[in-house]
Amino acid sequence: MIGRHFITWMAALAAAPALAQAPAGPSESEAAAPALPPILSPRERAATENRILAERLDTLIPQIMRAEGVDLWLLVAREYFEEPVVATMLDAENMHARRRTILIFFDPGEGKPVERLTVSRYGLGGLFAPAWNPDEEPDQWAAVAKLIAARNPKKIAINSSDLYQFADGMTLSQYDRFMSALPPALHERVTPGEGLAIRWLETRTPAEMALYPTIVRTAHAVIGEAFSRKVITPGKTTAEEVQWWYRSRLLQLGLTPWFHPSVAIQRQGAKGMLEGAEVIQPGDLLWTDFGITYLRLNTDTQHLAYVLKPGETAAPAGLSAGLANSNKVQDYLRDAFKTGRSGNEALAEARAKAIAAGIEPSIYSHPIGYHGHGAGPAIGFWDNQKADPRGAGPIRPNTAWSIELTSYAAVPEWGGQRVDFRTEEDAYFDGTSVRFIDGRQTAITLIPSDR
Repeated sequence: MIGRHFITWMAALAAAPALAQAPAGPSESEAAAPALPPILSPRERAATENRILAERLDTLIPQIMRAEGVDLWLLVAREYFEEPVVATMLDAENMHARRRTILIFFDPGEGKPVERLTVSRYGLGGLFAPAWNPDEEPDQWAAVAKLIAARNPKKIAINSSDLYQFADGMTLSQYDRFMSALPPALHERVTPGEGLAIRWLETRTPAEMALYPTIVRTAHAVIGEAFSRKVITPGKTTAEEVQWWYRSRLLQLGLTPWFHPSVAIQRQGAKGMLEGAEVIQPGDLLWTDFGITYLRLNTDTQHLAYVLKPGETAAPAGLSAGLANSNKVQDYLRDAFKTGRSGNEALAEARAKAIAAGIEPSIYSHPIGYHGHGAGPAIGFWDNQKADPRGAGPIRPNTAWSIELTSYAAVPEWGGQRVDFRTEEDAYFDGTSVRFIDGRQTAITLIPSDR
């Protein structure tokens, strides 16, 4: 197993040299104002995405189907109404499902390869074998039913889930049509494929993790530009101008955000977060929340910056201590990761350790990958620091996470004002430990008030 993963990892690096040239920094120290890595061309991106998708279909699908005890998985999508799982199975040239796209995975057992079939008018980049001839059988659903009946599966998984949006892709109309066509004797074999959908989306492969550090480094580099005099002129630049600078910068780079960037100000003597048209001033503590989508993977980062007053060379000690507290909470949470442990259990352990250390925490971490707020168990919510049904699922190895949280502290230099020290860094859990993908912020970024 180790040898195969190593070969896969090396192959991914060889196939994407531009990405491999920008290695991640040490796990515990993010590079300050890192250089922007090379950005792949659209054609290079497509080749990379298709290569990774083919490998995932070849290796991951058999693993998760056998782990879940499912021998047939049916997925249905419609053009411009792709369900979350199908959207990640389309090759780079097929940006949308065509008409009604039906995918079927069938595991014949006995170690034989899993069949990948598409019951649709159009192929899917050679990744799925065409299994429908409309001239012979005009009714698409009848063709699906015949195909399934011929294979006589023990379990027919469909994406239906009340709890997880990622596993709820089968719409009512498609379900009704499917069940009407399926022989009645097979109805009792239809079962929710919740576990399959979550495992497919949450699992990161070695090839993906060979790319992820540079994807996160790209996001860190853009944040480094935003939190600098290149973008911010104290006394002139507003918070919303920095937000829209992010959007313009990503357009220049050919990248996309998966949410509108956030920028806000905490200021001595001012209550809460100042946003929008508020002008950034010397002495302000700035916060940003920023995420990109690149090579189908997402980043999610929150950083802090301090605008130096004239004559200052460092942030007030109380602000630096506040970030250090949030770093400690990150560590408590990382230590709480155990394979099979629920997100709720990890939340409770990390909070208990932080509170015992005299820190006031709020933890709201989440998986990340194909979606910014990804598939898998949540670890707290900003509005619920207790157990939640969405956090009841197990933490699994080979998953990526946004370690997102905050801690609150009174800052002596600000007259004891309560300050919110938000932080968020992307990380990877290998089943044993959690490491940051491109380091983490351990020092507040400093922005000079004069050049």
